[in-house]
Amino acid sequence: MNVRKLLINKATMFMMVIAVAAGAYFFWHNNRQPSAAERYKTDNVTLGDITQTVSANGTLNPVVLVSVGTQVSGTVKRLYADFNDRVKQGQVLMELDDSLFQAQVKQSEANVSNAEAALALASANAARTRDLYAQEYVSKQDLDQAEQAVKAAQAQLDLARAQLQKDRTNLGYTVIRSPVSGVVVDRQIDVGQTVAASFQTPTLFKIAQDLRHMQIDSSFAEADVGNIREGQPVHFTVDAFPKKSFTGVVRQIRLNPTTLQNVVTYDVVVTVENPGQILLPGMTAYVNIVTAERKNALLVPNAALRFKPKEAAAKGDADKGKGERRAVDKGTVYVLQNKQLKRVAVSTGITDNRFSEILSGDLKSGEPVVVEDTQSSDAEDQSSARFRMRLF
Repeated sequence: MNVRKLLINKATMFMMVIAVAAGAYFFWHNNRQPSAAERYKTDNVTLGDITQTVSANGTLNPVVLVSVGTQVSGTVKRLYADFNDRVKQGQVLMELDDSLFQAQVKQSEANVSNAEAALALASANAARTRDLYAQEYVSKQDLDQAEQAVKAAQAQLDLARAQLQKDRTNLGYTVIRSPVSGVVVDRQIDVGQTVAASFQTPTLFKIAQDLRHMQIDSSFAEADVGNIREGQPVHFTVDAFPKKSFTGVVRQIRLNPTTLQNVVTYDVVVTVENPGQILLPGMTAYVNIVTAERKNALLVPNAALRFKPKEAAAKGDADKGKGERRAVDKGTVYVLQNKQLKRVAVSTGITDNRFSEILSGDLKSGEPVVVEDTQSSDAEDQSSARFRMRLF
C-alpha cells in the first residue's frame, strides 16, 4: 500500500513539473521579443518589364451590320435566305405577295393608254382648228382653246406615266434584295407573315458585311478613359475560348457618355481581326488595354507600398516633417537597416497591380523591402483564436 502511494505521489509531482515547465515555456515564448529578421517578412526590389492596363467588359459586333427592311406592306410569299447564309449584293432574300401591286400596275397602264388617246384626239382637234383659223372659219379664241386642250392632255399623260412608274417601283419592292455581300445573322420573318411598312420600317434581316473584321464595343469608366489613346494594343478573352488570348487595337473613343446611377462610362471601340471567324457576334469580351509599358524598370511589390508599421500607425507620423508628408503621399517603403526599420520615400510610376515602378528614391535592385509584420499577423491570429474559443 505504501509503495502504491509513493508511486502516485511521484506521478503527481511529475505532472506538476511538466505543467510548470510548459507554463514557463509559453510565458517565455509570448514575451520574448523576436529579432527584426524574424518579425518582418521581406521581398526584394527587382529590375524588369512592367505593363499597365485598364480593364472592362465589351461585346463583339460586326463592323458593318445592315438591317434590311421593306418599303411596302404585304404577306411574305417566299424566303430565299436563312440564318448563317452567305449572300451576295443584289441577291434575292424574299418575296412578298405582289397580286395587289400587279393589279395596280395594270390599272396605271390602262390610265396611260387612256391619256395617250386623249392626247391624240386633242392634237388632232388642234390641227383642224389651226387649218380653219388659217381660212378664217374659226376665231382665235377657238384656236387657243384647242391648243390648251392639247397641253392639258399632255399633262394628264405625264401624270399617268408617273403613277405607272411609281406602281412599277412598288411592285419591284415586293422582291427584297440584299444591299451588301455578307452573312445573314438574323431573320425575323416567316412565310405567311404580314409585314407593314409604316413610319418605322420593319427589320426583316440583319446582314453582317464581313465577319473577318469585327469590333468590340466596351464601356470604360471615366477614371480610366483618360489613359486610353487610339492605336493602343488590346488583349482580350472570351468565354468560348477561356485559354486563348486575342489581340486588337483601339480604333475610337466615342465622345457620347453613358450615365447610369451616377456612373459615367465611355464607349471604346476596339478593332479585331477574325480571319478564322471563330469569334461570333454577341460574344462577351474581357478587354485589357495596354496604357503604358516600361522596360528594365526598378520594381517594388505593391505590398511594400501598403505596409505601415504599427508603431508609425499608433503615432500617426506626428513627428514627420512637411516635406516627408509629401513624400508619403507619393509612396513609402521600409527597409531593414542595422536590424531597424528605415523609412524610404519614393515616387512611383505605372503599376500592374502586383508591382509598381519606382521613379525616384533611395532604393537599389536586390534590396529587401518589408511587406508584412508577422508579429502583427500572429497577434491577430491569436486574438481570433481566443475569440473562437470563447464562442465555443
